[in-house]
Amino acid sequence: MASTRAAEVAELLWELKRADKVATYTAIAQRAGFSAGANGRAMSSCLKTVRRDWPHLQWWRAISDDATVEKGSEQAERLSELGVEIAEAKAASGQIKITVQEELLMTWEPSGQTIAEA
Repeated sequence: MASTRAAEVAELLWELKRADKVATYTAIAQRAGFSAGANGRAMSSCLKTVRRDWPHLQWWRAISDDATVEKGSEQAERLSELGVEIAEAKAASGQIKITVQEELLMTWEPSGQTIAEA
């Protein structure tokens, strides 16, 4: 059974798909009413659950706060197809930097209400 957090993240991923945008771990987590955690660990955990329980959702629309993705990954490929700029890979790290154009980045108006409270 999926966690409440994962279900909330799934809802936001669906919203991102409809808007054809991406969002950072922190933006998604805050909108869902929790902290993304140290180095995005809480969000990473939620995304693993989303990928398992809702494989049709576009999990790759959630990007790490440091704007890096794994070189050659499905996420890098999908983001590139969306129009996100992909930089050259760092030598040994296997991580590549992405640059998200402002029009592709989802921002939610601060309303004082999270999706969990709506």
